[in-house]
Amino acid sequence: MLQRHLRAACAAAVAAGALLVAGLSGSASARPSSLPAAPTAAETLRTDAAPPALLRALQRDLGLNRQQAERRLGNEAEAGAASGRLRAALGAHYAGAWVRGAESDTLTVATTDPADVPAIRAQGAAARVVDHSLAALDAAKARLDRIAARRATTDTPVWYVDVPTNALVVRAVRTDAARSLLAAAGVDASLVRVVKSAEQPRPLYDLRGGDAYYIDNSSRCSIGFPVTRGTQQGFATAGHCGRAGSATTGSNRVAQGTFQASVFPGNDMAWVAANAGWTATPYVNGSSAQVTGSTQATVGSSVCRSGSTTGWHCGTVQQLNSSVTYQEGTVTGVTRTSVCAEPGDSGGSFVSGSQAQGVTSGGTGNCTSGGTTYFQPVNRILQSYGLTLKTTATGPGDPGDPGDPGGTWSAGTVYQAGATVTYGGAVYRCLQTHQAQQGWEPPNTPALWQRQ
Repeated sequence: MLQRHLRAACAAAVAAGALLVAGLSGSASARPSSLPAAPTAAETLRTDAAPPALLRALQRDLGLNRQQAERRLGNEAEAGAASGRLRAALGAHYAGAWVRGAESDTLTVATTDPADVPAIRAQGAAARVVDHSLAALDAAKARLDRIAARRATTDTPVWYVDVPTNALVVRAVRTDAARSLLAAAGVDASLVRVVKSAEQPRPLYDLRGGDAYYIDNSSRCSIGFPVTRGTQQGFATAGHCGRAGSATTGSNRVAQGTFQASVFPGNDMAWVAANAGWTATPYVNGSSAQVTGSTQATVGSSVCRSGSTTGWHCGTVQQLNSSVTYQEGTVTGVTRTSVCAEPGDSGGSFVSGSQAQGVTSGGTGNCTSGGTTYFQPVNRILQSYGLTLKTTATGPGDPGDPGDPGGTWSAGTVYQAGATVTYGGAVYRCLQTHQAQQGWEPPNTPALWQRQ
């Protein structure tokens, strides 16, 4: 039954559009000549819109030339779509996916069932058979998150699911503290790898930003992403930058807005409603860096950060859904990266290609010696506060008139991978977490939606 399901799912995925990039190529099925070619994932996610500043930072920080940087972004977009299709096909056996190589030209998908290997390879991905499903590792991490709300974890400041090693990793100043935490949470030791580390993350206070702003005429932070809420314009940023009611001024010291909501610790997210005269734009750092969406990047993908202290810096996504303990408390659900940052970069923009990823939270190290930085995923902020990301509002094209499409799909909604919607009388499954927007309707975006 499962193998029939896998074969059917993979056949449908190939029909929707095969991987077209080096190292991730699949066999494209024949299409009637009267039908337009489905857009590739790279076209849907507008990797060609990556700004020059980001491409230069990728070249500097990852040791690439411009062509390699451009190919890497394209490969990462295609890998995200392929891993999304395989996640849906493998179901409970799915154990995560990641990319590797200078150009991210190798996608690996893990499963707990050896019988899934042919289906994974049929999608142009390498297969790895492991002991633990992603769901099992995520459940174990959730137990640690819950216990962290009731006890100090400064000696075990970081934990995350590491899909390439198929383990729940706990980074600890003292290994006995890690053992005590795991015992208190009731986590099976076979799922865990303890790493001794001197890492002591802290929020990146001292504040400036994608563009700088000031809180109550004192501390400085960075704008994350411009947003709207109905007709109200504003921006998303880090929660530790300010509390609800705090007033902000722009880098020009002109009154700018007011914090409407803020959470820290627990999460690290906030949004500011801007005063009249301030306009939300789809740009990062006041340059030509355009944001075209918020599709979540795959582990191993390149990611770049813009902050008012250190400008553009790049690295890779190391782990999703990480937890990190600062002196103020534990923050869960953040993404761990190899990007450097310094005080004043807090709240600033994390971008993969032209896709918004999150706002800078905190980390260790600096941009001289290198470091680790965590970001609060932007889709969580948009969903929590009912915000709409400001984008260039150009989808991959009109899928044609399906009549009255009807259904449950709605622009502005944040859809998690695995969610289902109806559109035009058909059912679609979400392949990659993103905020829906006009032009990204399910029939038009096989990189994001799979027809059931």
